[in-house]
Amino acid sequence: MAETLELLEQRIAELRREVRQASQAGDKLAVRRARVELRAVEQAWEEALERDGAEGPPVSSGVAPDYASAPGPLAGATIPVREQVHQALTVLGACAAPKLISAVHEAFFNDAIVTTKLASLRRDEERSFAAQAYARPYYICAALNHEGLTSARALLAVSTWTLEQRMLGPLGPRIDFLTHAERIAVHVQRIQQSGRQPSDVAWRLLGRFAANVPDGFQGSGRPDPEQVAHAARMEAAVHREVDATQRRLAADRARAQLGASEQLFGAPVLAEARRLGTDRRTAEGTVT
Repeated sequence: MAETLELLEQRIAELRREVRQASQAGDKLAVRRARVELRAVEQAWEEALERDGAEGPPVSSGVAPDYASAPGPLAGATIPVREQVHQALTVLGACAAPKLISAVHEAFFNDAIVTTKLASLRRDEERSFAAQAYARPYYICAALNHEGLTSARALLAVSTWTLEQRMLGPLGPRIDFLTHAERIAVHVQRIQQSGRQPSDVAWRLLGRFAANVPDGFQGSGRPDPEQVAHAARMEAAVHREVDATQRRLAADRARAQLGASEQLFGAPVLAEARRLGTDRRTAEGTVT
């Protein structure tokens, strides 16, 4: 079974390269075909993993399962930091800072990530992508600022997320916070439904989010995960349409203006500064 999983993982990597190459060549039909096969192979990988009865893939594979659907903390051997970050971000479902990523991993995977180890992680991922693009099934990449399309400071994301999901507009930080609140609440619920008890760290984490969501926490004691999730969804719904439009427009610009690496790790800050300086001088010249 391990051999089957490894072959599927190799095919996933090959198909990702095919999607990228077809996209760069402007062959939309080939892109669609490769994506259809990619989804099928990824599904086959999930099914093979379930048949194998494993909680996750071999550490060396670089592929991570859907941790958000796991019933509770995953126990096992120490895994690389990048996979720990992937686990936490998959639970959160939106861009997040290292401190929150570490807290989530401690709450649901019984192991806090040393945040200083994340300082160079994104740079290492960018170098790996530059050396051999799409060789890995996923990369830990950056959230992007909607205006300059540069990387958002200290916010990490997953390369398999859409550009829209990784884009931060004016409402982005609040929407992402509400997404975090809902996902953490749902994860706590799933642990309870599995017959286990969430850790004290998980309850404290949920409490901090619940306190900052209207109607998320009333009374004393522990917050109700279902109430927190519902309250977060209700507030997010108020802003969702405007936020989605802002993200979509920024993502469309990113696809038109940025290369594959820049779409993951952001436009060069120096180039953006030069562009803004040129625009400013042009505007001043027009006024004069």
